[in-house]
Amino acid sequence: MKKSRGHKSDHGKGGGGDEAAILETEDLDFMGGMGGGGGPDPDTISLASVTAVTTNVSNKRSKPDIKMEPSAGRPVDYQVSVTIVEARQLVGLNMDPVVCVEIGDDKKYTQMKESTNCPYYNEYFVFDFHVPSDVMFDKILKLSVIHSKNLLRSGTLVGSFKLDIGTVYSQPEHQFFHKWALLSDPDDITAGCKGYIKCDIAVVGKGDNIKTPHKATETDEDDIEGNLLLPEGVPAERQWARYYVKIYRAEGLPKMNTSIMANVKKAFIGENKDLVDPYVQILFAGQRGKTSIQKSSYEPIWNEQIVFTEMFPPLCKRMKVQIRDSDKVNDVALGTHFIDLRKIANDGDKGFLPTLGPAWVNMYGSTRSYTIMDEHQDLNEGLGEGVSFRARLLVSLCVEILDTSSPEVMSSTEVKVEGVPKISESATGKVEEFFLFGAFLEATMIDRKIGDKPICFEVTIGNYGSEIDGVTKLKSSSGKKSGGDGDEEETELIHGSSDEEEGDDDNDLVSVSTTPPMKPVITDRNYFHLPYFERKPCIYIKSWWQDQRRRLYNANLIDNIADKLEEGLNDVQEVIKTEKAYPERRLRGVLEDLSNGCSQFLTLANKDQNQTGRTKLDKERLKSCMRELENLGQQAKTIRTQVKKNTVRDKIKLVQNFLHKLRFLADEPQHSIPDIYIWMMSNNKRIAYARVPSKDILYSGVDEETGKDCGKVKTIFLKLPGKKGFGAAGWTVQAKTEIYLWLGLNRQRKDFLSGLPNGFEENRMLKGPGSQSAPPISLTYMMKQIFQLRVHMYQARSLFAADSSGLSDPFARVFFSTHSQVTEVLNETLCPTWDQLMVFDNVELFGEVGELRDDPPIIVIEIYDQDTVGKAEFMGRTFAKPITKMADEHYGPPRFPPQLEYYQIYRGNCTAGEMLAAFELLQIGPHGKADLPPIDGPSDMDRGPILPVPLGIRPVLSKYRIEVLFWGLRDLKRVNLAAVDRPRVDIECAGKGVQSSLIQNYKKNPNFGTLVKMFEVDLPENELLHPPLNIRVVDCRAFGRYTLVGNHAVTTLRKFIYRAADKQANNWNTQEEIIVNYEPEPSIKKMETMVKLDSGSDAVVKIEEDDKGGKKKKRKKGGDEVEEEEFDESMLDWWSKYFASIETLMEILKAQEAAMADAEEKEDQDISAEGGEIKPDDSPVKGKKGKGKDKRRPGDMPEKKKHKLNELQVYPKELEKEFDNFEDWLHTFNLFRGKAGDDDDQNMADEDRIIGKFKGSLCMYKVPVSDEMQREMGFDSNMGMFQNIPTNDPINVVVRVYIIRATDLHPADINGKADPYIAIKLGKSDIKDKENYLSKQLNPIFGKSFDIEATFPMDSTLTVSVYDWDLVGTDDLIGETKLDLENRYYSKHRAICGLPSKYAVHGYNVWRDPLKPTQILAKLCKEGKLDGPHYGPGGRVKVANRIFMGPTEIEDENGLKKQTDEHLALTALKHWEDIPRVGCKLIPEHVETRPLLNPDKPGIEQGRIEMWVDMFPKDMPAPGPAIDIAPRKPKKFELRVIIWNTDEVILEDDDIFTGEKSSDIFVRGWLKGQQEDKQDTDVHYHSLTGEGLFNWRFIYPFDYLQAEEKIVISKKESMFAWDETEYKIPARLNLQVWDADHFSADDFLGAIELDLNRFPRGAKTAKQCSINMVLNEQDIPMVSIFKQRRIKGWWPFLARDENDEFELTGKVEAELQLMTAEEAEKNPVGEGRNEPEPLEKPNRPDTAFLWFLMPFKAIKNLICNQYFWLTIKLVVALLLVLILGLFIYSMPGYMVKKLMGA
Repeated sequence: MKKSRGHKSDHGKGGGGDEAAILETEDLDFMGGMGGGGGPDPDTISLASVTAVTTNVSNKRSKPDIKMEPSAGRPVDYQVSVTIVEARQLVGLNMDPVVCVEIGDDKKYTQMKESTNCPYYNEYFVFDFHVPSDVMFDKILKLSVIHSKNLLRSGTLVGSFKLDIGTVYSQPEHQFFHKWALLSDPDDITAGCKGYIKCDIAVVGKGDNIKTPHKATETDEDDIEGNLLLPEGVPAERQWARYYVKIYRAEGLPKMNTSIMANVKKAFIGENKDLVDPYVQILFAGQRGKTSIQKSSYEPIWNEQIVFTEMFPPLCKRMKVQIRDSDKVNDVALGTHFIDLRKIANDGDKGFLPTLGPAWVNMYGSTRSYTIMDEHQDLNEGLGEGVSFRARLLVSLCVEILDTSSPEVMSSTEVKVEGVPKISESATGKVEEFFLFGAFLEATMIDRKIGDKPICFEVTIGNYGSEIDGVTKLKSSSGKKSGGDGDEEETELIHGSSDEEEGDDDNDLVSVSTTPPMKPVITDRNYFHLPYFERKPCIYIKSWWQDQRRRLYNANLIDNIADKLEEGLNDVQEVIKTEKAYPERRLRGVLEDLSNGCSQFLTLANKDQNQTGRTKLDKERLKSCMRELENLGQQAKTIRTQVKKNTVRDKIKLVQNFLHKLRFLADEPQHSIPDIYIWMMSNNKRIAYARVPSKDILYSGVDEETGKDCGKVKTIFLKLPGKKGFGAAGWTVQAKTEIYLWLGLNRQRKDFLSGLPNGFEENRMLKGPGSQSAPPISLTYMMKQIFQLRVHMYQARSLFAADSSGLSDPFARVFFSTHSQVTEVLNETLCPTWDQLMVFDNVELFGEVGELRDDPPIIVIEIYDQDTVGKAEFMGRTFAKPITKMADEHYGPPRFPPQLEYYQIYRGNCTAGEMLAAFELLQIGPHGKADLPPIDGPSDMDRGPILPVPLGIRPVLSKYRIEVLFWGLRDLKRVNLAAVDRPRVDIECAGKGVQSSLIQNYKKNPNFGTLVKMFEVDLPENELLHPPLNIRVVDCRAFGRYTLVGNHAVTTLRKFIYRAADKQANNWNTQEEIIVNYEPEPSIKKMETMVKLDSGSDAVVKIEEDDKGGKKKKRKKGGDEVEEEEFDESMLDWWSKYFASIETLMEILKAQEAAMADAEEKEDQDISAEGGEIKPDDSPVKGKKGKGKDKRRPGDMPEKKKHKLNELQVYPKELEKEFDNFEDWLHTFNLFRGKAGDDDDQNMADEDRIIGKFKGSLCMYKVPVSDEMQREMGFDSNMGMFQNIPTNDPINVVVRVYIIRATDLHPADINGKADPYIAIKLGKSDIKDKENYLSKQLNPIFGKSFDIEATFPMDSTLTVSVYDWDLVGTDDLIGETKLDLENRYYSKHRAICGLPSKYAVHGYNVWRDPLKPTQILAKLCKEGKLDGPHYGPGGRVKVANRIFMGPTEIEDENGLKKQTDEHLALTALKHWEDIPRVGCKLIPEHVETRPLLNPDKPGIEQGRIEMWVDMFPKDMPAPGPAIDIAPRKPKKFELRVIIWNTDEVILEDDDIFTGEKSSDIFVRGWLKGQQEDKQDTDVHYHSLTGEGLFNWRFIYPFDYLQAEEKIVISKKESMFAWDETEYKIPARLNLQVWDADHFSADDFLGAIELDLNRFPRGAKTAKQCSINMVLNEQDIPMVSIFKQRRIKGWWPFLARDENDEFELTGKVEAELQLMTAEEAEKNPVGEGRNEPEPLEKPNRPDTAFLWFLMPFKAIKNLICNQYFWLTIKLVVALLLVLILGLFIYSMPGYMVKKLMGA
């Protein structure tokens, strides 16, 4: 019986697009362009390959996944760095706090700070890890403050804060910088905030580079509330919440415990118990909860709930739920599931708290076979992709926010376990019978290593279909358990129970889950195939699951929208990449589709509302998905109207965010039907597997809801399980199957075959009545078509280097159906041009002609490296779809001949090059091959049997000339242990090439003698098809031998194509003069440096500088006088300039950030103005919290600067990064050698393969040459286009290296510090500044300069390293940075000595270049053949056709004015980029920040160094002395504090005699960081009013750095320290008021901390002094003791009450006076009330002794009122003692009397 079916009409789904790349890390699909790891940047890939495979016309096939290797579960390097800056507002009295930083089991502690509530640490900790990323991101980072910890005591916990590493990693730049962590007490959740820790946390993975923000000024960060350590979108006030996780029961556990004992036991006792004792363990936020253990049960029922108490929202993203088997020796995990809290909650205003279930979650892990040692145990722990179903667990989760103020709340956070009532059977949905059908249409590319034993495929869903668990037979669906996982009674094979619901006669339907074994047949050297031919085996399985299809349908709906969107975006990017016209039209179409898809979702998703088993999460997710999609649809419409040609790229970025969001929404957290596994078995061994998500093949009556692979033929590649799949083993295909799958309810079964290619007959298992409805066990195809496949392999580029020479011998192997062919091997190249046509004759394909035309099978192309011995090595793989022509079609445009297209090659998950090819599949009609179009290749090539690519397909060529500039070779390492001596460079492109002259002695001079050579070559007209250019270096050894040293392939020649300059844009030849205005500027235009002026734009360039000399604005700010001495030029030094510049940099960065934020907001508003509201959750800018304060536009910089310093430019990165590596004319090409690494990050491994560098350049242009180019070349025809190039003869240079400071060094010693010093190496000079190491510093200020003589080109690389000094042993390298000085020296940007912003002959800004600006200008004009410079009257200078204006006077040291042209010349130089033709930006005076790297920890920054380099050629005048940048010495000051009086101090003591409240007051004070020098006043006894009179003087000498506003302290850290360590601490004065007690410890009453740089001005009287002076600082005028020098007033003392609120506990009248050490020496004073200048004794009232005068009154008061009962008790006690005493006294005598019988 033949069933032929017409094919389904096309419902506009162009073959489901990419698999979600966010759902599982393993699915990093096709492009990797999704946020997934390892993928290339979409801009760098030619997407033709993707387009080629994705454009499906028909519906019969779905798209294959190209990426093979699992990326999850592979360990990588991570470094977590934590800086603890300080803590504030710690709750507790007089504490000695220590901060503990804990990640997993690693703990590190800061030092202890004594008696302070606001300790300052500034300590840096680093933790290194080598673990898989999932494990890393689940680790919990815990910060806790411990009070008075020492060697013996563990201390008491004040409060802690925890978050997971994943949260940090997902922050912008992977870091939190200077944020405040809020501490809470886990044992007492009602207590509220316990204080704050200010810290930086950064997580660096391999290859991430972290941009450390420059240290900002402290003031902004003191706003604690605005800078809390929380991710964007988390409210500042987090509440406590209870997390209830209910664990009901589990099913389908694997049978464990196969120990020999168990078998023995079974043999003896015959007991057949379940051999597993499961319990569930949950890890969440660093806490662990466990259920009880259910002994011996494969179907355990717990009905328990685990309760966690944790802050909400939690800063931990995932909860880990594990079923474990309890065992006496060690417990093992049976399966793991992660609950991602972001997926089960929504934080929007209409959001919902986390909720889940009750629902079944499926767990996957290792295979279910029972071995004692499970090689895939990691998979059960949740690392990597599970390879088999393990169990399913019924759980639910809900969250309740606690009201901590209510009395019945339990205050501890311990994990609790409680029982819960049983759940009803129907709670998770009605159990339905599902039917899974699969047909294997092809099994090819089976790895030959497997051997030729018969092979079969097993398909399982859950435990159904599994051989081992034997649930293949039908189990009564009306059996006693409707959970029906069929594991309960595998033995009861209940026959004959027909299904009650349908009258189907499938009563005896036995599942067939494996295909019949079949011997494989050889395809070629590497692969087998199974000879299915026209007979295709099928499988089918019946299974029973709760019917939760709605969840999967909704996920499919969203996935379908996302797939379409992704495919559309790929198309748009392809259009842009290949520079086709109108990308904006395509993008508008994509957005149109998106908004239609969204509106369709809204109508479809809302069905089946009343279905059983719908959980709260289902309802809430549906609501939120509908909201989100409605919103997206609106935004898509809005953006569609805004898409213009010039905004396409920006809009693509926005739309990619939509894609992320859709992928996120599509991931359904509540599972229903488990995934399907397909295993290939050979000889009963499991070889390889594939996992198919059940939602992808789920059938629905509505097309949009159907899974993307349901009822379609999908190409599936099987891979090795678990760790076996890592690395090279995971790249080879184990088998390629074409499989058709269909999953649906049994009652929807009628058209389960409809998607198969037509033209088959079904073969059933049983004959006879009732067999009609049984599914087939195999299909026989009647219709067969014969084709010829033509593969046009043109070339490949950027292939993987597979040989030790750094090259490969590539050939390609093409697979189609069961055929395979090989191209020729091309030796020693990474860019083979095969130019070969391969013809596959008589390819048989089964099915209808029309279907095959629209949807042919895919072609797999694998590229190998041929080795002389052994097997060829795999280098990459790609897929293609051929263009098909039927016998009756015409061979001609538009489809034929096909175009060559680039296909991306993948090796594992990494891209490994591109291949240029075309594929056509031609049907052989009834007349045989005569009808096929002829193959007309180029006639002149004779390559024997190898056919070249035919004419219509190969690219059109034209003649180009390529000029090569040979400059020199650098840094060549040894090759095969021999040094390179006589190297030569060979350049080759498209078969033609040129050789450089030979370098006679590489050591003496590594430059080439002949600079320019050229050659002509035929290249394709289309620039995108240009072949790469190969640069090879060979070493010419004796006897005519050559050794390959290294090679480099220039993949794209586009940047070297010479394009004649555009006349109109640059007004070059215009004769008119352009005046460049020069006017004074307000001092705020600091953004000016960031603005690039385009010389073609408006040619009047306004250069804004501030007026020289002049009116320095004095502003009175808050009443403090600006003192004249500030302006004393002589006080300024280089550091003044540096700090001013850093401040400018901070302001610029801040302004840019604000501008970006504004732009983002504006963008968002534009969108949301027309479409629905936009939630700022996902906006990529940093928190808006801090933005309120500095909403200044870039222009209105704060006017803090009282006078303008001449600034330098601080670059937050390397200088060459700003200036395009100084490759303005001299390019550096890295030479590679050796095999490429097999690492994930290939670029990382590449660094070790660099064997040297070739310096030179290329220039290519079409020939014959146009006249105007002839003119360009006119000067020296030998040099071609390379005119005006200096000679490359050796040159002597003085190199002056200035090292300013290093920041954030990686600690090198056990104490978490380092003792850094500088080492500098250049050529033979090697300077180690070892004796000047800085003790225990991670942010050392070096402030040194070094002069080194060097000769280019021999010494061209400068290495600056920071070493850690060690007393014993060798010093360790912390990190180093390398600078290429040669490119700097020769650059047109003039990087030899930066140009200062002003010209000065003395002072801190003295000109340091040996050439004056006028000389430099003259030199530049001469080199550029410009007219000028002409200095004119009135301060003008003319260069070419530009006129600059500026001042003409200069002051020398003695203040005399002179006329000079230097300012004018400098103005012209500073705007050199505006000069036509030769202009470019000249490098300003600068400081560059360079990352320090350590070769042992590649890719991870070990700190940064700030430095700059000046170079002075020896043939010029000698440079002046180096600038002094020695670190500033701190200035010595003395702070004198007089405590006059106190008032309203709270009264602590009750007077024993009079019952009055009183206090014995004294005041204690110290400077922060110098607790050991604390000073106390004398005690004012018995104050009844809180008034105390002291007249007491404290004296604090200290060293102070004015620029940094820090006190400098040098002290030994401990008794054993070798040397003193320098600390820098903010200048803060602490004053405390205490109550003195004679016998017990003194009581602390209150304190105030005054920051000496800005503290509230004291109140005039005690009455005006209030608590607001400290709490509302912004309203109070602030003063600085460094400006005021003397200040007197009243300040409040504060302490915290029981509710942690501040309360006023007293007031102090004090006088602060600051003197320099010299002043203090001149008029000394005594401490306390001592000489000299003693203070008078205070006149304290005599209340203290009043009670002596009134003894009776006092005694009466004591006895009658206060201590009445006490007195009576005392009297009674005295009497008792008296009696006892008498008894003891008289007893002995009495005894003697008795004994003597007297």
